[in-house]
Amino acid sequence: MTELKLITWNIQSCRGCDGVADPSRIARTCRETADADLLCFQEVARNYPGLGGSEGADQFALLADELSDYRLVDGIAVDALARGASRRQFGNALFSRLPVVQVFRHLLPFPADPGVPGMQRVAIEAVVQAPWGPLRVTTTHLAYYSASQRAAQVERLRELHAEACAHARDVIRGHKEDGPFETLPRPVSSVLTADFNFRPGDPLYRRLQDRYASGSGIPAYRDSWPIAQPGTPHAPTLGVYDKKQWPGDAFCCDFIFVTEDLVPRVEQVLVNGETDASDHQPVLIKLSV
Repeated sequence: MTELKLITWNIQSCRGCDGVADPSRIARTCRETADADLLCFQEVARNYPGLGGSEGADQFALLADELSDYRLVDGIAVDALARGASRRQFGNALFSRLPVVQVFRHLLPFPADPGVPGMQRVAIEAVVQAPWGPLRVTTTHLAYYSASQRAAQVERLRELHAEACAHARDVIRGHKEDGPFETLPRPVSSVLTADFNFRPGDPLYRRLQDRYASGSGIPAYRDSWPIAQPGTPHAPTLGVYDKKQWPGDAFCCDFIFVTEDLVPRVEQVLVNGETDASDHQPVLIKLSV
């Protein structure tokens, strides 16, 4: 392996611009985009027949079947009772070909904002074994309608990063091996992906990248796009083809952030602008190993 490749994509419950929900098309598009080591999906549904183009299939399972050479890490944000004894679930999914050392599932803040629609959000944090060592990969999906919820979620992501950096100094306790107290890596190095529902000019875009206190040992997040393509405006990731939902100009709200220690590894960041398999476009990053 000469590069570590990651794709992030809001797959809109596998629904393309043709209105058809097709998990196999999502998997095929990812493979056509790159032979990725990690796939980070937002908006994955289970038992939601009310979502357009779907009969309520278990998309986590269908995607796992299509991507059988990956390990699935699911992150359920919305977990609600459906008819009978079944449940409706909605959230994110991370697929990894790299060994998954440990996983954290963080429910993000959901402060009341009665004036707008809202739902619970979740962040999946997976520690994977990269060729150079442990790497944290976090994928999430921030609030769309509520600015206050979105701001609270950004602050929580910053807190979680600081928490992980503190745990990176945990002392290894060999006598706890094979039990739940076993110390496992939770490294400083991190990749953060999402449909953030903010644009490059938004104050929250800047806030997510604010430096931490001097001497804290916490590397700040940096948007990988200007690292790989300095001086080039972000390619649009939403509203490129779906003009029914997004009638205005297409724009970017899907980013891949990396911690400062990973900046020298950023080789390429690209947006697949050809597919209409979702209302969003897949974003690919390549990191040198």
